Amino acid sequence: MDAIAVDAACSGNPGPMEYRGVHLPSGKQIFHFGPMQGTNNIGEFLAIVHALALLQQKGYPNMTIYSDSRTAQIWVQKKKCKTTLQRTPETEKLFDIIARAEHWLQTHTYTNPIVKWDTDNWGEIPADFGRK
Repeated sequence: MDAIAVDAACSGNPGPMEYRGVHLPSGKQIFHFGPMQGTNNIGEFLAIVHALALLQQKGYPNMTIYSDSRTAQIWVQKKKCKTTLQRTPETEKLFDIIARAEHWLQTHTYTNPIVKWDTDNWGEIPADFGRK
């Protein structure tokens, strides 16, 4: 199955957050971002948007994106990161990145399916950082 799995990790909430995307057939990491101060939900949201933008740029409009975060999927669908993270000097750069992601969602259309990874039946998502 030609698809991308995305996941985020955060040490604390908030805390140092990072995310990545993994090409499912090869297991190869195709993008990574962070760490920077944030939350896991923000990382999951940004990972999906990053995957959407990358797939559009590379010409893969039908490749499936798997995420284990229902919250992030809803935020992407609504085109809005509904975080409660406080805006501080330490998080200002992250809020700029969130604004860029929201803007991308509002100004682009996409056809890539975004599917909930079934952890109970399939195990941990391949993009998992393995820190649980």
